[in-house]
Amino acid sequence: MNAPAANRHIASHHARELTETLAWLRLCAVSGQALTVAVVAFALDMPIPLLPLAGGIAALAAFGVFAFWRLRQPWPVSAAEAFGHIAVDIGVLAFLLYCSGGATNPFVSLLVMPIALAAAALPRKHVVAVALLAAAAYLALIPWHLSLPPLHTATSGNFNLHVAGTAINFGVTAGVLAFFISRLARALREREAEVQREHERALRDEGILAIATQAAGTAHELNTPLSTIRTLLAELRREHAQGPLAGDLDLLIGQAERCRDILRELVAVGRRQLAGTPQKLPLAEFVRDCESHFHLLRPEVELHTSIGDGAEVRIIEAAPNLRHAVINLLSNAADASLAAGSSEIELGVVAGRRVAELFVRDHGRSSGIAPGTGTAFQTSKQHGLGLGLALAHATAERLGGDLSAEALADGGWLQRLRVPLLAADNRRP
Repeated sequence: MNAPAANRHIASHHARELTETLAWLRLCAVSGQALTVAVVAFALDMPIPLLPLAGGIAALAAFGVFAFWRLRQPWPVSAAEAFGHIAVDIGVLAFLLYCSGGATNPFVSLLVMPIALAAAALPRKHVVAVALLAAAAYLALIPWHLSLPPLHTATSGNFNLHVAGTAINFGVTAGVLAFFISRLARALREREAEVQREHERALRDEGILAIATQAAGTAHELNTPLSTIRTLLAELRREHAQGPLAGDLDLLIGQAERCRDILRELVAVGRRQLAGTPQKLPLAEFVRDCESHFHLLRPEVELHTSIGDGAEVRIIEAAPNLRHAVINLLSNAADASLAAGSSEIELGVVAGRRVAELFVRDHGRSSGIAPGTGTAFQTSKQHGLGLGLALAHATAERLGGDLSAEALADGGWLQRLRVPLLAADNRRP
C-alpha cells in the first residue's frame, strides 16, 4: 500500500470511529433531552413549546437510527460524511436551544462538544468548518430564540434552577468528553499500531520479494553447473564403484539430485501460481511429504509425527508454499533441540472443521527470541539469517492463517501454524 492510499485508509478509519462515537453519543443525547423536557414541562410545570421540542428530539432519534444502519454498511466513511453527521447534530441542538431560551439556556455550551470531537479525528479543514458552524449557531441564538420564563429572579427557587442547569451541563460535558474522547483516542491509537504492523509486514514482504527475485535468477544460473556436477559425479562413481570413496560419492550424487529436484519444484510452483491452479492434496499426505523431505535434509534428527483424526480426507491448498514453511519451522526446532543436547522434535496435525493446525515442538531452551514472532528477519542463532520465520509468517498470512508460539513448562517451544482447509467435498477421488 503506497503512502497516499495508506493516508486515505487511515483518514477513513478515523472518520468511521468518529461517526460511531457520534451515534452512541446521539443515543445518549436523545435520552437526556427527552428526560429534561419531561421534567421541565411536567414536574416543574414550566410553559415551554413542548410540541416543537418533541419534534426536534424525534428527528434526532430518527437520524440516530439511520446512522446505526449506515455504520453496518461495508462502504467506507469519508471525513465529509462525518462532518455531515456533526452538522445535523449541531442543527438539531441549535433548534432545541432556539425553542428553549437560545443563548440564555445553560446548555448552550454543548455546542463546544462537536468541535472537540471533530478535532480528535477529522482533518483541519473539517474541524474549522465545524467550529464556524457551531459559532454561527451560537451567534444566531443570541437575537433569535423563544424566550423562557425568567430564571434570574429574586426568588431563591428560580435562581437555584439556573444554577442546577449549569451544573448539570458541566457534568454532562465533562463526562462525555472524558468518556467518548478517551474511547476515540484509544481506537485511533490501536489503529495506528495496526498501521505500523502493516508497514512492517510490507517491508518484510518487499524483502522476501527481493530474495525471491534473486533466487529465481540464481536457480536459472545454477542449472548448467549443477548438470556438469551430476555428470562428473556419475563418471567418478563408475571409476570408484568398489573403492573407499563409493559411499561419499553416493551421498554427493544424492545431494545433487536433491538440488535438481528443488530447482524443478521452484519452477513448478511458479507455473502453478501464474496459472492460478494451486496444488491440492490430503492433509495427512502433506504432513508425510514434509516428514520425508525433512529426513532428507536433516537425517541426524529424530522426527516424531502424529496425525489426528480427519486428516486423511481433509484437503489442504497451496501445499508447496506451506511445505517450505513447515520445513523451516522443523529446521529451527531441530537446531534448538540439538543446541540443548537433544535430537528429538515433534510434528503433529489436527484437522478442525475449517482450519488445520500444525504444531512443531522442540526440546530446546525456552529463552531468546520466541519462534514465530515478529515480522522482521530475526534469528537467535549465531549464523542464522532469520529468513525461515519470516517466510513462515508470510506464507501463513497469505493463506489466511497465522503463526504463534508458546514456551513450554518443561523446556522448548510449541509453534502452532493454522491455515484454512478446503471443503471436504472438494477432496480428490
